Amino acid sequence: MTTGPGSRPRAAGHRPWPRCRECTGIAVDMGSARTRAWMSGRRRILNVPTVAFSGDGATSPVQRGAIVDTPAATRMLDRLLCHRLPRFGHPLLILTTPVLGGVAFRAQARTAVEILRPRTVLTVPTARAVAMAADSDLARPLLVVDIGAHLTEVTLLTDGAVTDARHTALGTGDLDGLTPPARIVDAVVAMVRAMLEEDHTSQALDALQRGVLLAGGGALRPEVTGPLTHRLGAPALPVPAPHTAAVRGAARLQQAAHAHPSATGIHDIAHPP
Repeated sequence: MTTGPGSRPRAAGHRPWPRCRECTGIAVDMGSARTRAWMSGRRRILNVPTVAFSGDGATSPVQRGAIVDTPAATRMLDRLLCHRLPRFGHPLLILTTPVLGGVAFRAQARTAVEILRPRTVLTVPTARAVAMAADSDLARPLLVVDIGAHLTEVTLLTDGAVTDARHTALGTGDLDGLTPPARIVDAVVAMVRAMLEEDHTSQALDALQRGVLLAGGGALRPEVTGPLTHRLGAPALPVPAPHTAAVRGAARLQQAAHAHPSATGIHDIAHPP
C-alpha cells in the first residue's frame, strides 16, 4: 500500500494512470487570451478564450500574466471543467504559472482552482512545461522564449530549474499597423542580450548556441521567428504545436506526479518567484 499525508491508502493492485478513477488528472494553462486544459482519459485539449461571464457581461480575468479577477477566473474554470469531472472525483492538478508571476499569481490561481475540488495542486513554470513538451534535454542549459498574446517571456533553464527570466508586456495580440512584429523581435533580442551580459558563467551562451526553443502563438508567426534566428545568430526552433505546448508539458508532469508516491498529499510545489 502507498500512502501520503492526508491521503487515502492506495491498494497494492492500484491501476495505473489514466484508468484510476480515484486519481483524475487535470493540467491547466491560463493565458491572457486563451485557457487550455487537459484531463486524463481525454485526447482532446480544451482551448477556449480566457473570458468569464456575469450579469455585467464578459470580463477577462487574466491580463498580461496576472490574475486580475479571481472570482471571474473561478467562474471560467467552473464553466469549462466542473461538469466534466467525475461526481466524487478529487483530481491531481498541475497548473502552469508565468515564470515571474511570483507568489501572488500562485495564490490567486490556487484560490481559483479550488472550484475543481483538487486533491493536490502542483505548480510548474510555463518554460519548464514547454521544455517537457519538446522532450528537451534538461541536463543542458536551455533558453525558452514564450511569445503569447499579451506577454512574452525569456527564461534560462539550468538542470531544469529557472536561473534567469525576463518578460515584457507585449505579445501577438498587440500587433497592428502601429506595432509591427519587429517590436517583439527587438524585445526578445534585448532580453537575451541582457542575460548574456549579466551571466557570470557560460550557461546563457551555451544555451543560446544550442538554439532557442520557441513557444506560444508567436512561434507560429514567420515574421517573428525568421528575424529572431537572424538577430540572435542562433536557431530559433518552434516546439511542435507551440500554442498548446505548455499544457501538454503540464500533462506529462501530471502523469509523472501520479506515478510517484511522493506526489500524494503534497499541496503545492512552488517554483522560484
